[in-house]
Amino acid sequence: MNKLQIDIVSDVMCPWCIVGYKGLESALKQLAPDIEATINWLPFELNPQMPAEGQDLQQHLIEKYGITEQQSKQNREMLTQRGKDVDFDFNFSQHMRMINSFDLHRLLAWAKDQGKQHELQMALFSAHFTNNLALNEHATLITIVDSLDLDTAAAKDVLDSDAYATQVRAEQKLSSENDIHAVPTFIINNKYSISGGQTADAFKQALKQIAQEG
Repeated sequence: MNKLQIDIVSDVMCPWCIVGYKGLESALKQLAPDIEATINWLPFELNPQMPAEGQDLQQHLIEKYGITEQQSKQNREMLTQRGKDVDFDFNFSQHMRMINSFDLHRLLAWAKDQGKQHELQMALFSAHFTNNLALNEHATLITIVDSLDLDTAAAKDVLDSDAYATQVRAEQKLSSENDIHAVPTFIINNKYSISGGQTADAFKQALKQIAQEG
């Protein structure tokens, strides 16, 4: 059996991050038990200058990427289909907002210390893209934390302070120094890198080759 370490540089606000992860997850299921992996999530902020109240998602995408409303609609439809292909439900609504994700990364760093980073990462993706919950509201985050049987008082202390800020910024700085400027980026065994929302077949081929090279 080959055991791989896979670090995923990601932002909860990025739909391709969950599409890519689900492709990886499917590939790993098909490769088991010959190839297994330990998953670790690393922080990335798509919009570090975004104010706390966030911005209407469609307006944000039109302004940031210079696309039309029709192109934005087509992109959402394409993502919705890609989500169905990997068993993830995108439910884009008129009320979705792009927010600054720094507090989410701090909370994920705390959850890692509790052994539930991955569970919280999945819950945040679903909360944002499937259930359209406002992740810039601490009450929403505490409800999600509670659903995972994590300590809500401890989580509130993290959110109400600057806990884990230094760690998150250090991890972001390291990614930047390693020329990672887009997400998702999958780093395997601190040596190989796969970018984007790849398919399960693409991940299978890459992981098998990496495993063979040892």
